[in-house]
This record gives sequence, C-alpha cells and structure tokens, in this order.
Amino acid sequence: MDARLNFYGSPLAIKFAKHVNSAGKAVSDSTLPAATQELVKIRASQINGCGFCTDMHTKDAAHAGETSVRLNLVAAWREARVFTEAERAALELTEQGTRIADAAGGVTDEAWADAAKHFDEEQLAALVSLIALINAYNRMNVIVQQPAGDYTPGQFG
Repeated sequence: MDARLNFYGSPLAIKFAKHVNSAGKAVSDSTLPAATQELVKIRASQINGCGFCTDMHTKDAAHAGETSVRLNLVAAWREARVFTEAERAALELTEQGTRIADAAGGVTDEAWADAAKHFDEEQLAALVSLIALINAYNRMNVIVQQPAGDYTPGQFG
C-alpha cells in the first residue's frame, strides 16, 4: 500500500511539517514526563486509527525502555494496574480531548480537575498542546493513508 500523497516530497507539506515539528519540540522539551508523552501519543493514535503514529510511538516508547506489558495495555488502561494515577489522568484527558465531538460538553470538569491534581500549569499546557498536536498528526496520516509498520526509532532525527 502506498500513501495517497508523498507528504515528504511536497514543498508545501515539508514547510508545514517543519512548523508542526517545532511545536512538537516545545512539548518534548517540557517537564511533562516523557513516558506520559508517549502514552498520550499512543492512546490518541489508537482512537484515531492512525497506524503510522501507533507504530512510531509504540516503537519509540519501547526504545526508551517502556515495557511491553504497559504498551500492550494502553488501549485498556482503565482496567490495567500498571499505570500511575497521573498517567491515568493524562490518558483520560487524552481520550476526552480526542473524542471531543462525541461529548456535548467537550472535556469534563472532573477530567480536568483530576489532571490538575497531578500536573502543574506548564505540564498541563504541554499536555493540552500534545493532545492537539498528536491529533493533527493522526489526521494528516489517516487522510493520506500513510502506511504503517516500517518505522525505525530515530528515523526522523
């Protein structure tokens, strides 16, 4: 299967991706824990059906030392005992922020308050930014049907 559009061969797409990647750098350089960042990216990508991003972020997380047990349980995090309360709050915010169109009121006050118990303002800003960012990446890849499975950790620098 080939992608509908060679995103890496389009000057406009390359320019756009540079800006999106700069936003990603701001988040990755934040104090939001790296493991939490990867869990958020994986969960949103699963919800959005983005094989490319799910492949990338599970491999990046494993490469960074994440366990296969935790990676295999991200989709079922509510029933899994392997995530911290802070990670669970981040995953809940991720789900609600990703499924925003499915909820009449968007993200609940309860989900926000739970996240705010575990993360300071800068970390919350990073978390919200990351949820928005991974959803943008997911949409780009799903729209062009970017194939999954060939990603190698670090291949994008």
